[in-house]
Amino acid sequence: MKNIAVIGAGTMGNGIAHTFAQFDYNVQLIDVSEKALEKGLATISKNLDRMVAKEKISEEDKNKTLGNITTYTSIKEGVKYASLVIEAATENVALKSKIFRELDEVCPEDTILATNTSSISITQIAAETNRADKVIGMHFMNPVPIMKLVEIIRGYNTSDEVTQFIVDLSEKINKVPVEVNDYPGFVANRILMPMINESIETLYNGVAGVAEIDTVMKLGMAHPMGPLQLADFIGLDVCLSILNVMYDGFKNPKYAPCPLLVNMVMAGKLGVKSGEGFYDYSESRKAEKVAKMFS
Repeated sequence: MKNIAVIGAGTMGNGIAHTFAQFDYNVQLIDVSEKALEKGLATISKNLDRMVAKEKISEEDKNKTLGNITTYTSIKEGVKYASLVIEAATENVALKSKIFRELDEVCPEDTILATNTSSISITQIAAETNRADKVIGMHFMNPVPIMKLVEIIRGYNTSDEVTQFIVDLSEKINKVPVEVNDYPGFVANRILMPMINESIETLYNGVAGVAEIDTVMKLGMAHPMGPLQLADFIGLDVCLSILNVMYDGFKNPKYAPCPLLVNMVMAGKLGVKSGEGFYDYSESRKAEKVAKMFS
């Protein structure tokens, strides 16, 4: 198990690639966009520079980590020798289904297929393949190189052997694996997203402003980041997608996304990645300035 392929060079994908490469695994980072791959590698390099500056790793460690990563724009070429593939594409059922159908066709028979989905059924994704026993969820937290938790989600047919292997592998990269059952949102987002959605409802109903809501949760509940700032950090489009998955899966109105969230996503106000969400990030990635529409 030395060759790990990662599908998607975005925030989660490059973080996963960084982590495995730092622990001396050969990582094949795959994305359809060459530009996305360049950006992903630049992000990894920048994050490693921070670690060097803090004296957590040496310059040699940084260069070795980057040297462990090879990029591909072809899934077929990138997974040719992979023992494990971790899909970290956009949180979209149709896209993930398409990727897993292709992976099943081009990967070696014994390759384990994992998904970093934060809400979508592992059983549903596994049904797109002829190796449901080798399909599993590995939900990493953002930022991946720093956050310890990995939710391990086994589908209906995931084997005990594959589950134990992924648990052991997670520990080898200094993560804390927690096994959970395959229900929409799993544990992390089943609890987190309703809190974020309720925070948006609180703003929508005029109970308090953006900074006030976040301050209450930071100082009153000891959260390191307010829920609206966290939503911006995750991406409002991602929050909406996860809420829709849970709403469709449970048919419970408590998971219905707030109209304000829906409108902001339609307007392209997605948070940090778009430069504006509940806060304005045009001058800083820190949530220091409330967005004009809420100030």
